[in-house]
Amino acid sequence: MRDDWQDVLHLYQAIVTASLLRYLQKRGGWKVRRGIYSPRVVLWLMIVQRLHGGGTLASAVQLLIQGAADGLLEHCRRVRRGQISARTGGYCQARRKLPKLLCRQVTDEIVEQLRQVLNRDQAGRRNVFLLDGSSLELEHCPDIVDAYPPAENQHGKSHWPVLRIVVAHDVDTGLAQTPHWGPMYGAKAVSEQALAEAVMAQLPGDATVLGDRNFGVFWVAYAAQQRGRDVLLRLTDVRARKLAGIFTEAGEREVVWTASRWDGGKRRKFADGSQVRGRVIAARIGRGKSQEWLFLFTTLTLPAEEIVALYGRRWNIESDLRSLKRTVRLHHISAKSTDMLEKELLMAASAYNFVRAVMCMAARRNGLDPRQLSFAGVLNVVNCAWSKLLHATNKRTHDQEFFRVLDLAAQCTLPKRRKRRTYERLLWRRPAGFPYRKAEKTK
Repeated sequence: MRDDWQDVLHLYQAIVTASLLRYLQKRGGWKVRRGIYSPRVVLWLMIVQRLHGGGTLASAVQLLIQGAADGLLEHCRRVRRGQISARTGGYCQARRKLPKLLCRQVTDEIVEQLRQVLNRDQAGRRNVFLLDGSSLELEHCPDIVDAYPPAENQHGKSHWPVLRIVVAHDVDTGLAQTPHWGPMYGAKAVSEQALAEAVMAQLPGDATVLGDRNFGVFWVAYAAQQRGRDVLLRLTDVRARKLAGIFTEAGEREVVWTASRWDGGKRRKFADGSQVRGRVIAARIGRGKSQEWLFLFTTLTLPAEEIVALYGRRWNIESDLRSLKRTVRLHHISAKSTDMLEKELLMAASAYNFVRAVMCMAARRNGLDPRQLSFAGVLNVVNCAWSKLLHATNKRTHDQEFFRVLDLAAQCTLPKRRKRRTYERLLWRRPAGFPYRKAEKTK
């Protein structure tokens, strides 16, 4: 870990430098905004909003006044005199004027720099990325409803627009690559497989893509092969039997996966002769009566036992998505326009990655696996340490406080349950205060 990267703000300052933003703005032809709410400050405050418990514009402005971005502010007159207004209008307008492409470029730069630093001492490490998709609930606004239509069935339309998102997480560090998304319903709905293809294009050249049965289709395997990526995909029982025949015992068989007339759906067709060479591995998992077959397709050359053990780490993506949606509050995005929606989503991914970076620092300082730490627990430690880090009088005091933060974060380990719970996880029913509102019938 570099000595000058001593908290989340220093991480941000080291990655999102003023020269980088000037370069991106010059290349994009955007007007450079000066004053208190420069792009560098606005991007940081949007990240802080996701890390802070309240997550409101007012809380972000108050943190700015209290010194949460002192190293980023320009030396304008109001900053020198300490006359930063507590009103949120200036910050709100600066967020709205922030170019959407700039947010994506900064998000890409953040995840790339963090990945390089966290993997610097991991020689010979295999880059494995967990691939999965989810859905996010959006605000009901005309602009958003047109772009991301709500669900619809025989009873009518739902109220909330829905967005489909696919993201790839590093299996070791938990860092999330820049996500890709699209409408889940409507005439322009996109599939998780199409979004996965866009995500794979951004992965490192030596990456291995790991996915569940939803991604265990020819489309994903062929797209990965075209980009030089290895794959480890779970197959359905029917698809495994079609590729490799019937397995009566655990084992593996070499196969040549050829595209059928149905692969790719209605919008994509593969050229004749398109194929992917690999192995189908069959294994029995579970115990006693709960045993079931596990069928995996892979282009890796590892032994079958290591392949099965590697796929066992796929469950990490479920907890990663839960942290991204619930702890960073992406389950319902309150933005009122599609542009602001995309900016919020990108900055939330950056906020998530900064917390993951702190988790990796804490784990390596204390000889732990980053996956042993609780994301919510480490985020609580970071939030509670803001005031002391901001008011440190010198570098020595600041560094001592940050190392104390890392030691506290290392204590936020997940419990190891040796046996099942002795009680069922049940919820008490809450009486409804008001009747549910029904969707209006359209003529």
